[in-house]
Amino acid sequence: MISYPGYESLIKRVYESKQDHVFAAWDSLADNDKKSLLDDLSDVNFEQLTTLFSMTEKTLDTELPYGPAHYIRVPVNDEQKKSFADAYLAGEEAIRKGTCCAFVVAGGQGTRLGYDGPKGAYNVTPVKNKSLFQIHSEKVLKSSKKYGVSIPFLIMTSQLNYEATKQHFIENNYFGLDPESVIMFKQGMIPSLDSAGKLILSSPSAIFKNPDGHGGSLTALQDNGILDRLQSKGIEYISYFQVDNPLVKIIDPVFIGFHALNNAKISSKAITKAYPEEKVGNFVEFENGTSGVVEYSDLPEEKAFLKNKDGSLVYSAGSIAIHIFSVSFVKSITTGSSLSLPFHLARKSIKAWVNGSVSEISGFKFEKFVFDALPLTQDNIILETLRSEEFAPVKNKSGIDSVDSSKQLMSDLFRTWLERRGIEIPPSVQTIEISPLFALGPEDIPEGYKPQNKPVIYIE
Repeated sequence: MISYPGYESLIKRVYESKQDHVFAAWDSLADNDKKSLLDDLSDVNFEQLTTLFSMTEKTLDTELPYGPAHYIRVPVNDEQKKSFADAYLAGEEAIRKGTCCAFVVAGGQGTRLGYDGPKGAYNVTPVKNKSLFQIHSEKVLKSSKKYGVSIPFLIMTSQLNYEATKQHFIENNYFGLDPESVIMFKQGMIPSLDSAGKLILSSPSAIFKNPDGHGGSLTALQDNGILDRLQSKGIEYISYFQVDNPLVKIIDPVFIGFHALNNAKISSKAITKAYPEEKVGNFVEFENGTSGVVEYSDLPEEKAFLKNKDGSLVYSAGSIAIHIFSVSFVKSITTGSSLSLPFHLARKSIKAWVNGSVSEISGFKFEKFVFDALPLTQDNIILETLRSEEFAPVKNKSGIDSVDSSKQLMSDLFRTWLERRGIEIPPSVQTIEISPLFALGPEDIPEGYKPQNKPVIYIE
């Protein structure tokens, strides 16, 4: 057994867990590398490893029977419009009381966009070329000013892009936000395992770990002491979204209002799917009355193409990763109760340090999905939103869900806002960008506003 002062109990635990192969290069390591390896191992939950590996040896249970989810649809009649108006008022009241915060999951890199840096720092707007982080920050800032409160902005990065994200905010003076209101923290990491259930080395002095999935964002809130901070400030609701969607309504009074009026623990937004195989999760309702999301790759073809008498899809409600979580609920599923998010496993090719060199091996990665929180409670709602108003993801360099398609969707939406206010748009105008600091929606645009008469206009 190896030895190192101050790490005796950890080393003993590694041997007892039969993971001592990680010390294969011990004698050749410099002292600082030995300590680095031991520090890396100190974050490993060895009991959890046993549980995770047991997942690889089990046949997956047949999932609960399900049907299409019930959800609150975009209003078309007076009664529905009144319920939305009531929700709007309730949401505004909750916001003014300082009970809401914003939470963006921003661990992704801009690799698929040909950008070397955090995806959130990628420039996307149609005129000013603002970054995703700037758009989201300005929406939070505008909401804070509009409702007379300081809205905390939580930003979860990856281990890799934390420093770059922090620097992006510092260089841009936090886009006008109070730095104290911006709470930045790192996503959790979890070890991968090889086909024998052994830890994998990425180098002689480091354990191979992977991010624990977007579901791990909820655990990270607890592990970083953020839930306690929020509760001490009287924050009750967390508005959750992903960084690559510039159209998201971050602090949405209607959404918050429906959540509050229904005493929901988790609420979700849905769009009508454009076609059966669209790559979005499918909202479903299980036979026990809870809701959930079945990924597009897991929805059987016969269900995906199933249609109602009017020709609409039966499984029409698509998830766009926009949720509201009650802080108390997140606390309850991240502090050791019987309710918690399950891990999912995937067999992947992993670059591992084996016998003195790096080579690719087959191993298991584990992660959590945030939408697995839905079946943990019956106190949830699903609210329909319009794709044109709230979904323009930037995932690809070109084509579908690209920066170009997103820019066009943004410009189209801003044009619609002006038209809904009865504002005449000069025929020469082709591209429009409205700053979030000017308006979060058509209701914020002053009556009688006159746009400039030129092809490209920016309204601030």
